[in-house]
Amino acid sequence: MQSNIQHSSKTIQVKLPPGWQPSIGIILGSGLGALADEVDAHASISYKDIPGFAQSSVEGHAGRLVLGTLEGVNVVVMQGRLHYYEGFDLHQVTFPVRVMKELGAHTLIVTNAAGGLNPDFEAGDLMVIEDHINLLGWGGHNPLMGLNDPALGPRFPAMNPAYDPDLIRIAEKAGAECNVPLRRGVYILVAGPNYETRAELRLLRQWGADAVGMSTVHETLVARHGGMKVLGISNITNMALADSDEPVNHEEVLAVAEESRPRFLRLAKAIVKAIG
Repeated sequence: MQSNIQHSSKTIQVKLPPGWQPSIGIILGSGLGALADEVDAHASISYKDIPGFAQSSVEGHAGRLVLGTLEGVNVVVMQGRLHYYEGFDLHQVTFPVRVMKELGAHTLIVTNAAGGLNPDFEAGDLMVIEDHINLLGWGGHNPLMGLNDPALGPRFPAMNPAYDPDLIRIAEKAGAECNVPLRRGVYILVAGPNYETRAELRLLRQWGADAVGMSTVHETLVARHGGMKVLGISNITNMALADSDEPVNHEEVLAVAEESRPRFLRLAKAIVKAIG
């Protein structure tokens, strides 16, 4: 795998100024891609033009890698991610994270659209992920399965904590300073692409999850395996409550993400500036 990672990295580096490298990688979830447009870009590359990258097929995921400067910090941004439910295996889904690390990124900010399981939440809230529950991994699907390359990370990486406490503090301070209230909670991963039944939602909440989604965890696993620090942020785009009679749809998710965009942009830029 390492040779494939290096090949992809070199393909990207030829489009960049000599010696330039990012310090922060950012993955933008459904409806959050506008942050990539805020980058003073050196290069914007379609996934289809990068060896080893699959092409996203989901609405709200542009499928571009944007490299440049945001708030004075060198960043590499995935404008849209890849999902397991699209038919990709988890090595394909997480391959871009390996490339980000190879390019020089030491920190990963991973974002998503999620359903709110905590009844105290509201659609449009932003939640800092303090921990996760990996249901997909419990089912035998983990991007770290298979032969381990010690050059990429240890055979048995620790995931306690998975999300960096210092980065969480930075995010909460940035939120207070730019007047963006933040929730804090546990994110639980399901495979998708269907939304959950009422019985499933009751169970997920009983297990201690505050938000549910179909991404993020496997990217976090690979980033932590590679020694990157991780900050996770969920945009609560719908309330996934077992007693609700309202069906969920992707159009609603994108609409709420659009409504949240100004607050998310303020928060994300403040976080990047503070980390940088």
